[in-house]
Amino acid sequence: MVERKLKMNYWKGKKVTVTGGAGFLGSFVVKKLQERGCNSIFVPRSCEYNLVEMNAVRKLYSDAKPDIVIHLAAQVGGIGANRLNPGKFFYDNLMMGVQLMEEARHSGVEKFVAVGTVCSYPKFTPVPFSEDKIWDGYPEETNAPYGLAKKMLLVMLQAYRQQYGFNGIYLLPVNMYGPGDNFDPKSSHVIAALIKKIYDAKKANNKEITAWGDGSATREFFYVEDAAEAIVLATDKYEKSDPVNIGAGFEISIKELTNLIAKLMKFNGKIIWDKSKPNGQPRRMLDTTKAKKEFGFKAKTEFKKGLSKTIDWFYNNPFKL
Repeated sequence: MVERKLKMNYWKGKKVTVTGGAGFLGSFVVKKLQERGCNSIFVPRSCEYNLVEMNAVRKLYSDAKPDIVIHLAAQVGGIGANRLNPGKFFYDNLMMGVQLMEEARHSGVEKFVAVGTVCSYPKFTPVPFSEDKIWDGYPEETNAPYGLAKKMLLVMLQAYRQQYGFNGIYLLPVNMYGPGDNFDPKSSHVIAALIKKIYDAKKANNKEITAWGDGSATREFFYVEDAAEAIVLATDKYEKSDPVNIGAGFEISIKELTNLIAKLMKFNGKIIWDKSKPNGQPRRMLDTTKAKKEFGFKAKTEFKKGLSKTIDWFYNNPFKL
């Protein structure tokens, strides 16, 4: 009880800005902060603050006067979106992070939390990915511009800590999923894309769906509520410049994933694999031991249960259909 009270008191007096706080992951982070007693949370909206522009970033700091910044805002999407927008994904993600961090330094922000991406890892990283392997090669080509832009924020955080004593931390989450995900086929990630594709096939009474690649690539999937908990725990407890993986610590092939979603959605049709489309990175799974050691995080949501919650949310929100 004493420990819980101290934690509540820690957050209660803090002014926290969460970029991307109205989005998929951000909305869960905001909820976790509120549960801890944080009653001064500022969520900049893109219609008012275009964080790619320095003037908007300066206005944000002037308006919000944050003690802590949790930077979640990003231009992001699946393989298709990355292939169509490599320049935009590189520029927007780099400029948002660089400018937010520079102005945080000038504004005397107590702590800056940069949330990176598993796409920053080299294409052929040994599984499970450990943080000390992040510089051992070039990322998978289809999302390299996005992954490298995000990785530059790690370089900047470490340089700023060295030169200015800037208190910034860097987290590396794996692919996320869950209620509130983006189900737009033009920009969604694989779980949301498959749910939407199977839903559309059932609605049209089609007896088959087409999936990208050959299904052999593996991925790790991280339930969004667990991801939010990891970010808030790290914000509270982690103070070092070394990057930290956050994830669920398992992998599943895209073929197994597709079959599982089809089963949960009661789709009995044929799955056709379009091998002319890219698989993306061959394997992805994070070593999450450092997160457990440094700030006591371990994912709680069993994958099948998380998938079921995501599918249920999708069916119960017709505006997403």
